[in-house]
Amino acid sequence: MLSEPGTPTLDQLRVFLTVVEVGSFAAAARKLHRATSVISYSITNLEMQLGVSLFDRQTTRKPQLTDAGRTVLAEARTIANGMSGLRAKVKGLLQGLEAEVHVVLDVMLPADRVVDALKSFREEFPTVSLHLHMEALGAVTDLVLNRGAIIGVSGPMNERINGIERIAIGSVELIPVAAPNHPLASSEPNAPGAGREFTQLVLSDRSRLTKDKEFAVLSNRTWRLADLGAKHMLLREGIGWGNMPAPMVQEDLDSGRLVHLNIPEYQSGKYAFDVIYRTDLPPGPAAKWLIERFVQQSCHSKSTEGVL
Repeated sequence: MLSEPGTPTLDQLRVFLTVVEVGSFAAAARKLHRATSVISYSITNLEMQLGVSLFDRQTTRKPQLTDAGRTVLAEARTIANGMSGLRAKVKGLLQGLEAEVHVVLDVMLPADRVVDALKSFREEFPTVSLHLHMEALGAVTDLVLNRGAIIGVSGPMNERINGIERIAIGSVELIPVAAPNHPLASSEPNAPGAGREFTQLVLSDRSRLTKDKEFAVLSNRTWRLADLGAKHMLLREGIGWGNMPAPMVQEDLDSGRLVHLNIPEYQSGKYAFDVIYRTDLPPGPAAKWLIERFVQQSCHSKSTEGVL
């Protein structure tokens, strides 16, 4: 027996995997367009290289894997899959496909749109690594400007920024909500200005682009949070009122954990989305595909509006 196994070739492993797949040396020879004797010779050399018997040729007519053969099979498949992945990735690079894509999404973007886009991206570009960032307000544009992301899905910005291309991809409805025990959660319309008297939870901006700018802030009393999930949690616990994306709180509204507030100054509003990227750093094929997916989502949403 060998004290140290040798190094098998990729061709030997390919022959071994083919024999296992089709069940016999003769069938493997037909599939690989080789003589049966060549297949047998390759397996014998592989066994000699590794110092173990891979097939039991004595007790059955068809080659059956030994315990050692089953162990080697698992590793051989891993090596073969890794080589296939390497070839696919290099092929993509030769065709101009990105090795990785950094994307930043606004936290307001509905979860179903995010999941649809990223699942489809994974199926379309299995060799491209994706790095996902979630930010709010101006922080999305800030990350794209600083080259931290090649593309972003940004919320509304009050001013155009030089060097940034923008493509509209629809919007989400924002509605004011609170816990059912909140003073504003009355079935009757609130008096004008009532929202100003109670603490409003407001999503804060971690960038300088929209610093000190207010988005649908009505109250004189505010708590500012950098995380939309934390805002959602505090609203359900009755700590203040605030505006939230309607899809994100729909289950809470249906179950009664949150109530759509009847505030005269603000019943609902549209939070518009744009895909953005630097004009001097145009997206590659995979990033372009992702942009088109977000555009298609928007077109589909418009075509189904008003359909029961």
